[in-house]
Amino acid sequence: MIRLRTFLIGGILLCPGALAAGEQIDFSELVEQVQGLHKREAAVRERRAAEFLARKDRQQRLLKDIRKRLAAEKARAESLKRRFSGNEEEIRKLTQALQGKVGNLGELFGTVRQVAGDFRAHARESLVSAQYPQRSAWLDRLARSSRLPDVNELEKFWLLLQQEIQESGRVFSFPFEVVGADGISRQRRVTRIGLFTAVSGGRYLQFQPESGKLVELSRQPPDADQDTAAALERAAGGMTEAVIDPSRGSLLGLLVQTPTLMERIRQGGLIGYIILALGALGLAIVLFRLAWLGLVGLRVRAQIKSPETPRENNPLGRVLAVAAANPDEALDELEMQLDEAIVREMPGLTRGQALIKLLAGVAPLLGLLGTVTGMILTFQSISLFGTGDPRLMADGISQALITTVLGLVVAVPLLFMHTLISTRSKALVQILDEQTAGLLVTLRQSRPGR
Repeated sequence: MIRLRTFLIGGILLCPGALAAGEQIDFSELVEQVQGLHKREAAVRERRAAEFLARKDRQQRLLKDIRKRLAAEKARAESLKRRFSGNEEEIRKLTQALQGKVGNLGELFGTVRQVAGDFRAHARESLVSAQYPQRSAWLDRLARSSRLPDVNELEKFWLLLQQEIQESGRVFSFPFEVVGADGISRQRRVTRIGLFTAVSGGRYLQFQPESGKLVELSRQPPDADQDTAAALERAAGGMTEAVIDPSRGSLLGLLVQTPTLMERIRQGGLIGYIILALGALGLAIVLFRLAWLGLVGLRVRAQIKSPETPRENNPLGRVLAVAAANPDEALDELEMQLDEAIVREMPGLTRGQALIKLLAGVAPLLGLLGTVTGMILTFQSISLFGTGDPRLMADGISQALITTVLGLVVAVPLLFMHTLISTRSKALVQILDEQTAGLLVTLRQSRPGR
């Protein structure tokens, strides 16, 4: 700016034409103005230089302060580093000392965790947990704990083990929520027999660890066992008979899955029903023939006691009636007539035996047919669904086995019954033969000349 003004002044001085053309200029005043401007500019320069120096000193002080703080932080970092290294060394030494002092206590901790885990699995399915449900959660925490158990925890764990041993030999009654066979939960009085069986109202219960509830079995043991359970609940003390499940519920659970007799029969299908129908027919024939032969036997024995008065209500009486109707017949012709009478009685005495024998032979053949049909169904299931799920093949295998069993169950008794009926009819025929032979001997003796 100073140079510009100087240039302007010089230009004015060097241009007399311009000065001549304009107004007359006072050079002394112009010089004074230029000097005033120069002084003001010098003052500004001095003030700016002073401000710059002041800021420079302040920046120097800040820089010095920052450097001092940086040095302090570096020193602090070195101190912390040395302290950290010392702490690591101290931790290492303390860890070694701790490991040395723990010793067998660490093995004890591992043993406690292992035993707690094993006992937790046992207690989860124990009937005692139905009476004391809170202990399972505590055992779970102890088995999962990552710290050393204290003396109180070890003592509590020992007491739980003692409790399980003690409760295994006790019969105890307590109120509990029982899910009935209808699916409705009710508060009932439950009697627990050790770790094995729980009953309520004469009904056997099963403990479900998932829900922590006792569930009434949908299918109960025989009535005699239920009466025993009810008597146990009513007992006030002393020795009482009881039925227990030594597998702690497994056998009772299988009881629910065991098919009844009617369910087994239904598994045999149509062929099974045909076999049973034939068996029922054969049994009806056997019973009828046994009753008829028994009645005939009684009448024949009564006829033997009075041979002189033949009766028409029995085979022997009808045979003797032939001899009584021909008193003067020759012995040879009379013998032929008596044999003919016996032959006429044979069909009545042996009636139904051939049919019984046929049914006894057909029943196992039908069972074999059911076996083949069941195996065909099984192989069809294998072809469609594979062998991944055995339950898909259960229907065919059940039909194959049940029909075989039904065929044998029907055939074997029918064979015995056929033998029994055949023996009784043969005995009656033998009586007819014996009595006829005796009659002929008596007639031959009474007719010595004929």
